[in-house]
Amino acid sequence: MYVIIHDVKIKDAGEFGLIGILADVIERESDKRLASWQGVVVGIGDDAAAWRGKKQTQLATTDSLIEGVHFDLDIGTWEELGWKSLAVNLSDIAAMGGVPEYALVALALPGELEVESISSLYQGMVRLANEFGVAVVGGNISSADRVMITVTVLGSVESEAMLMRSAALPGEQVAVTGYTGLSAAGLRMLKKKLDFAPEEYDLLRQAYLKPLPRVREGQMLLHCGVRTAIDISDGLMADLRHICESSGVSTIVQESWLPVHPVLKQRFPSDASAMVLAGGEDYELLFTASSEVISRVKANLLCPVTVIGEVKDGEPGKVELVNATGRTLICEHHGWEHFRSQL
Repeated sequence: MYVIIHDVKIKDAGEFGLIGILADVIERESDKRLASWQGVVVGIGDDAAAWRGKKQTQLATTDSLIEGVHFDLDIGTWEELGWKSLAVNLSDIAAMGGVPEYALVALALPGELEVESISSLYQGMVRLANEFGVAVVGGNISSADRVMITVTVLGSVESEAMLMRSAALPGEQVAVTGYTGLSAAGLRMLKKKLDFAPEEYDLLRQAYLKPLPRVREGQMLLHCGVRTAIDISDGLMADLRHICESSGVSTIVQESWLPVHPVLKQRFPSDASAMVLAGGEDYELLFTASSEVISRVKANLLCPVTVIGEVKDGEPGKVELVNATGRTLICEHHGWEHFRSQL
């Protein structure tokens, strides 16, 4: 049992001391009654984690959050950063219609950081992991000049039928869960220290720092007959383009159909459109399906589901934005792409 001593730096605790502390956080915070924990054979402390397999299609995804690229330590708490680090990976599993089960975490950290900070990071991860039945079973720690967090999540689907980017068909409708643009609004609010009413502040802060991945919604999409989906991490238009490129189709998006949250309309009237179309990091699900299937989806999901356009034959990867009169609009907002200029 490792005791966390306040004001202890990582360089003083050492790699294995920190591993021991984080193992204790997982042991203390995790709900061992979860089905995923029942299958664990070897957890933290060996060369690899091991668990009993199932007769299902296995899923794996990994993502990195880099200080100065994906997050700023002056915005948000360590617990919120831990939550988000896992959430972005759970969202990828959700976009396949899968069930997340196990997570591995690789950290690269400056030695000057406080151990308590990384303990809080793990508490945030584990609290979200408990929400979706995920066991955090291991990882790696190394030194670096800035914080780098890489999370790998393993999961499964019941059969080879799963949600994919490459199955969109002409004639299908394009739909989205929830609202996009709230995360981008939250980032701007926090960076510029804007003064909002408490309920608005909480909504936007959570959208950016503690997004709730649509895991259960993804499973329901698959159950209802949806075959094409993606999670919105790069921005609505950018991620719809990914679907179109993978499926060899084009789409038309109706500007007037886009769901715009009232907070965006009231607080960011001149930038609401850009935030909705290209803000990114919303972790909503963007999908295509027939009108009948989307009707079933709407009947089974508690969150809003909005049809925003239609899949067409045409230039693969083309996404056309049109206004209420049918005029094509020039969309200057392209969403997030590493190594290129951004929104």
